[in-house]
Amino acid sequence: MSKVTPLSGFPEFLPSDRLVELQFLDTIRETFELHGFASIETRAVEPVERLSNQGEDADKEIYGVRRLAANADEDAALGLHFDLTVPFARYVLENSGKLTFPFRRYQIQKVWRGERPQEGRYREFTQADIDIIDSGELPFHYEVELPLVIADAFRKLPIPTFRIQVNTRQIPEGFYRGLGIEDITGTLRIVDKLDKIGPDKVTDLLTAAGLSAETAKQVLRLAEISSTDASFADQVRALGVQHEILDEGLERLSQIMTAANEHAPGLLVADLKVARGLDYYTGTVYETQLIGDEGYGSICSGGRYDSLASDGRTTYPGVGISIGVSRLVHRLISKGLLKASRSTPTAVVIALNSEDDRTEAMRTAIQLRSRGIPVEVAPAAAKFGKQIRFADRRGIPFVWFSTENGPEVKDIRSGEQVPADAATWAPPVEDLRPAIETQGINTQEENS
Repeated sequence: MSKVTPLSGFPEFLPSDRLVELQFLDTIRETFELHGFASIETRAVEPVERLSNQGEDADKEIYGVRRLAANADEDAALGLHFDLTVPFARYVLENSGKLTFPFRRYQIQKVWRGERPQEGRYREFTQADIDIIDSGELPFHYEVELPLVIADAFRKLPIPTFRIQVNTRQIPEGFYRGLGIEDITGTLRIVDKLDKIGPDKVTDLLTAAGLSAETAKQVLRLAEISSTDASFADQVRALGVQHEILDEGLERLSQIMTAANEHAPGLLVADLKVARGLDYYTGTVYETQLIGDEGYGSICSGGRYDSLASDGRTTYPGVGISIGVSRLVHRLISKGLLKASRSTPTAVVIALNSEDDRTEAMRTAIQLRSRGIPVEVAPAAAKFGKQIRFADRRGIPFVWFSTENGPEVKDIRSGEQVPADAATWAPPVEDLRPAIETQGINTQEENS
């Protein structure tokens, strides 16, 4: 038999870590639903032509391309989707007659990318997206609402403090046009690498692309501007560059920052280096970083897209944000910041005096489960000490015994053993489900 070796870029969790991920997913899903987002799921593959039409780097992202016969009369090149926005736009076009607009959707699924595997970058991972899409026009107030939803979810999670950075594509585009730069998209892609490679290498790339040294300096001066209010606009104007598209972007971002500060002061940071690399973004763009771990990059990003979903007659503009769930959870677990209190959902193990007791033990288990208590019967009759050690190794807090005086339950952490009735006994609320234990995390909620 050949040796089993792991495949890089395809993360798999041990049971205790998977419990952490599931609690993150449950919290995110519940928060999205509290804000009125409906769940959908889309197929794993899309036509390669549609996937590769989203920018210069999109071809590199497509993973698992091959020719698949869709049916007897059709043969199409299909690729696994590298995000959930492109499939969602296609879904809207196919189902527009059945949807009510504005349509609020959330989607939690696997995606696949042709990445070079490294810390935080995987070939297969889970994303959690929210989008609001409308028919014809999309009011800008949704661009304020979405980061507030994300902040609501993050504040319920045991994660370090975070910042949501926001920009509009019109600001760098108008600024670059005012400088006389012709390759707007190429310049945006270079600036988008600033956090990864630093200003010196970005300057080298800009000059190699044909910009003068002074123009490259101006591009970097714009990227250095940030503020938690609308004061960024005065800083941009002080650079002396003028263009009508720049004016439009400054006005829009000022409105977003002012509106956001009315609901959550200091939550958003206007950061003018944020660009996002995909071509379908046309307006506001977002990135989210963990404070103190900025070098890791964004854990949540998105933006506005005005023409991704269009059938030639009607255009469906949208705005969305995506949480990189795998990217976030793996980072926190790998740094030892999070762990589950036990490796199984089980709260109580029913011990066996002998195998003859298994039928009665199963009846007790059914009774406890009917009341929402996670329970399992011991795998085999053995000395009670061995059965207690079985529970202890998995972090299960309680063991149920049949004694001469009737059923009793033991808290194996404290050693306390008391009479119990399967019709009424329940563990403390904090022991009913595994908890996420934190180590050295200052959360946003604690700092607010």
